[in-house]
Amino acid sequence: MTATFIWILVGLVAIGLYLSWTAGRLDRLHARIDAARAALDAQLLRRASVAQELATSGVLDPAASIVLYEAAHAARQADEDQREVAESELSQALRAVFGEAGQVEVVREAPGGEEAAEELAQAVRRVPMARRFHNDAVRAARALRRHRKVRWFRLAGHAPFPLAFEMDDEPPIALADRPV
Repeated sequence: MTATFIWILVGLVAIGLYLSWTAGRLDRLHARIDAARAALDAQLLRRASVAQELATSGVLDPAASIVLYEAAHAARQADEDQREVAESELSQALRAVFGEAGQVEVVREAPGGEEAAEELAQAVRRVPMARRFHNDAVRAARALRRHRKVRWFRLAGHAPFPLAFEMDDEPPIALADRPV
């Protein structure tokens, strides 16, 4: 009788440790999502700021400046539910303005343009990486949250279901090909 009781107790402790480990893993994944989202937000803000600064510098032609400024301003001011659309529109505006290498050369030839072009090139290359890191963390958390044990024992607590950040983040060819 006591041997059976001890085995049952050992089994319950093992199950409790396993569930505790799984809950800790899920918590770490949610923390990773939060950190990746903060990094993504920083890169998106940097890209929009550089684009807005370039649009107001007077280096670009007036039509390109207006298109770029409005898209960057909309991306910076967008509500959370409209952010993906606004950021995609900024990507499209960047491709429209910097679709040809000639436009990048015009920026580079202006005073301080070399630094501005390099900063914009870095920003448009870092956004897809930051988005990929965020979406990978979301994918891992979603996979773990789909397990029955997580649902049955409510190991995710009250944490919202993680959502991927889907946007058009393809950089303009003229900026993506610039050496780092």
